[in-house]
Amino acid sequence: MLTPRYFFIQDFRPLEDYFLANPHVRRQFAKGDSLWEPGEPFRRIHYILSGLSQNYVEHENGRRKILSFHGCGTVFPGYHQQDFQIERSILTRALSPMEVLEFTKDQFRRMFEQNGELRARVVEWFATYTNLLLYDTAHQEYNSSFIKLCNLLYLLLVHRTGMGAASMEITQDDLSDLLGMSRVNLTRSLARLREEGIIQTRRKGIAVMRPDALARYCSLETVGLPPEESIPQKGTGSL
Repeated sequence: MLTPRYFFIQDFRPLEDYFLANPHVRRQFAKGDSLWEPGEPFRRIHYILSGLSQNYVEHENGRRKILSFHGCGTVFPGYHQQDFQIERSILTRALSPMEVLEFTKDQFRRMFEQNGELRARVVEWFATYTNLLLYDTAHQEYNSSFIKLCNLLYLLLVHRTGMGAASMEITQDDLSDLLGMSRVNLTRSLARLREEGIIQTRRKGIAVMRPDALARYCSLETVGLPPEESIPQKGTGSL
């Protein structure tokens, strides 16, 4: 079973030559640039050749909620024909220098209509993104601050690096904005993980030293059930 992921990379890599062969504009963004202007609906679609971007919402009350990260080999935003009001509040910022192939909606629509593999990958991309949003709103919302943090660190770890001990380039401000958590609660939860030797923190980064110990604190929705436990065995369980 697939688990949620906050990083989207390589989803469309097999179609890179196809994208290059169709009309597009090649664009570059510097670190910190917005990929489109605030308040602008999604009029262009990017295939990311290199670099990493952060997708977030700025609420009218001034709070920021990070939704996801998008890197090389993926498309963002996803292709659709409608204009949604919430899109005017969504911003995408380059976290590093980026190079993209930029398509208008009409250009992407023609490719979408002509290429069955592209259609299938767009559907799978939306399913994966919807799964992440459902996970955040219907599951993480009801966990304690500590479990929320453990879940997030685990998912960032397994989808970026595998399950070995590894460092992640992410600030505590970003963790707070991903989780919708106050810095006080975040600091308290990070301190607990440090004291147990599960993580080490440094400026703009976290190293997970004991992934298995981190996983034991995570919810089942995050780590999944082992295959032998996912289906109740005959004669077990209670009413």
